[in-house]
This record gives sequence, C-alpha cells and structure tokens, in this order.
Amino acid sequence: MARGFAPVYFTDENALGLGKLLRRKGRDDVVYPGHESLPEVPLGTLDLDWMNVIGVRGYIVLTRDRRIRTRPAELLAYRENGIRSV
Repeated sequence: MARGFAPVYFTDENALGLGKLLRRKGRDDVVYPGHESLPEVPLGTLDLDWMNVIGVRGYIVLTRDRRIRTRPAELLAYRENGIRSV
C-alpha cells in the first residue's frame, strides 16, 4: 500500500445508518449525504448527481443498492467518474 493513502468512504442513503453509526464510533473517514463536510451532497441527492462529486474526490462508495451498477445511466456514471464501491 502506498504511503500517505488514506481512503475516505461515502455511504449513500441506502446505507445512511451505517455511515452515521461509524461516525459516532469515532471513524472520521466516513461521510454520507447531509454530512457537514460534504455540503455538495445534501439528503435526497439523486445517485447520478452525487456520483460526480464522489468520483472527483476519490471516495469509496458503501452501498446496499445491489442494482446500482446494472442501470445503464448509473453504470455509465460509475465508469466515467471512476467510482469504486463495495
């Protein structure tokens, strides 16, 4: 692993509870829609809108949406923005 690499995780609204729980437990490497350090992604932001922001920042997406990469527009957004997800 490269030195200085510090991943940041983004939980989408399908995993919002997980993101909030991880923050409460002391993780400062997790953000979610509505988080104060991510004002560009308020609650209710559509997937296609947050994908650009998250891709530019290089965050790793944590989602429970099993079909997010099978919808044509979202699959294209994943590829174009270089999104990595779990």
